[in-house]
Amino acid sequence: MKVTVCELPHEPARLEAAWQQLRTHVSQHVSDLVVLPEIAFSGPLWRTEAFDPAVWRDAEAAHARWLPRLGELGATWVIGTRPVTVGADRFNEGFLWFRDAGLAHLRRKHFLPDEPEGWEAHWFARGDAAFPVYRAGALSFGLNVCTELWALESFAGYRAQRVAAIVAPRATWAASTGKWVALGVVAATATGAYCVSSNRVDAGGPCGGVGWVIDPDGAVLARTSPAEPYCTVDVDLARVAAAATTYPRYVFDRA
Repeated sequence: MKVTVCELPHEPARLEAAWQQLRTHVSQHVSDLVVLPEIAFSGPLWRTEAFDPAVWRDAEAAHARWLPRLGELGATWVIGTRPVTVGADRFNEGFLWFRDAGLAHLRRKHFLPDEPEGWEAHWFARGDAAFPVYRAGALSFGLNVCTELWALESFAGYRAQRVAAIVAPRATWAASTGKWVALGVVAATATGAYCVSSNRVDAGGPCGGVGWVIDPDGAVLARTSPAEPYCTVDVDLARVAAAATTYPRYVFDRA
């Protein structure tokens, strides 16, 4: 299965241009699955501490305009997150778009930062504490949205269920890229799965891109950059089955 990761800007003019480039990349590489950054189609709501209803409505409206365009990419599946209102609560909700069936709702982000430039707890309610396994065709995957990649306790369940990938849409700072890539290596190595992530690029803001594909033994197979903002890797699902029998995964199966 060919998986594409990316780094995308949110500003309308820049996003439109980047989207067209992503479409070309996906077409040239015949990608099956595209992973988008966290809340890819609007500004970073969480940068301001005070909740603003108008900004929230604009973010929901932007995603409502863009989500019907996912088919333009030409992939079979697309994974990302979006802002949604459910009753009186607001969530950061994962989604899986399938070419033959449209949009399916995935889990809602549970672990929410609450600090300068990252006031997510002021904007979102806590979502699902559980980390279930989903499927995109032959690919089984877990969804850890940004900060949730630090939910190391989720790795045991993924390892036990032999997930093929941990998918992590992100909005992470350029200054912390090194530790995020290191975390992706740990996630892949601990579970014996691929770790697949895309990140935002905010002009004048902290988010600095760097998407990645990391193999089940922790090797970084692809890493996006300003010069190469889209990368595609042919994910070998047989590698996941083989990884389950090797160190360190088998140690925990014997516990």
